[in-house]
Amino acid sequence: MSGRWQYKVIEIEITLFSGKLTERMQEELDRMGPQGWELVNTVQANPSSSLRMVFKRGA
Repeated sequence: MSGRWQYKVIEIEITLFSGKLTERMQEELDRMGPQGWELVNTVQANPSSSLRMVFKRGA
């Protein structure tokens, strides 16, 4: 591998009526994994707004 990476950030809104956050995260993981994306980090800067999932894969 050349050491080059592609990155993707997916933002999941945290809302009262959009279902469990863990279920929505699992859906994203199940969707991204088969495409070759690996979860690197999650960031929640403001507890009431959104969660950002950071993925990478070889370029």
